[in-house]
Amino acid sequence: MRYASLGSGSKGNATLIAEGDTTVLVDCGFAAREAIARMERLAFDPASLRAVLVTHEHGDHGKGVRALCRKLNIPAYMSAGTAIGLKSRQEPHVRIIDATSTFQLGSIEVQPVIVPHDARETCQFVFSAGGARLGLLTDLGHITPFIAQCYQNLDALILEANHDPVMLAEGPYPASLKRRVGGDFGHLSNEQSADLLRQMDLDRLQQVVIAHISEQNNDPARARTVLAAAMPGHEHKLRISTQEAGFDWCQVQTRIEDPA
Repeated sequence: MRYASLGSGSKGNATLIAEGDTTVLVDCGFAAREAIARMERLAFDPASLRAVLVTHEHGDHGKGVRALCRKLNIPAYMSAGTAIGLKSRQEPHVRIIDATSTFQLGSIEVQPVIVPHDARETCQFVFSAGGARLGLLTDLGHITPFIAQCYQNLDALILEANHDPVMLAEGPYPASLKRRVGGDFGHLSNEQSADLLRQMDLDRLQQVVIAHISEQNNDPARARTVLAAAMPGHEHKLRISTQEAGFDWCQVQTRIEDPA
């Protein structure tokens, strides 16, 4: 399994997940034309895309979904709440998923994970294919025990580290927005993300991509420092996803089970 980002941040998010002849796009927070250009920049043919998965209806994740699906004639999978939020429930490209049940898209198994965020029914996802597990976890205000359990035994993780609490408190946002971002239904801080890493099997985890970093309320170097402190001896596994460039293709190595 391999994965890449078209861009990550408050101005737009989209992530490609691929295994064999199956490639899906998680979110499309860019205009369709821009998303296609960014896919081509990654040497990926948009005509090969099988489907779009939508985490929630906020514009930086969903604004280009409708136009992209129409242009490429592909379905968009989302929770019922997200479909309502996007005013898309009756549109022919929309497929409603049960956010509590795993489903299959070609050679990729998709496990939705409901997370606390200020949208109607936000889902993040764990992908399994070719003996590997990849977790995508952004846009949530806190880590629940259920979430921590779902994101165990991963080979790779794309993880939000949205803000530094001090930078958020001292930054330019109005008080109401500061409360939203830092609240239980907002976004993860650097330390909250680090706390999740401390609960994970770091020996198995091959790669951690730090994503959805706020341009106003965080700094990539600061985020890396906090997360690196949570994974001593594994700091080399960290990389950064940016708003403009996202990140290039990463390959998840297939895990070989020890013989019984």
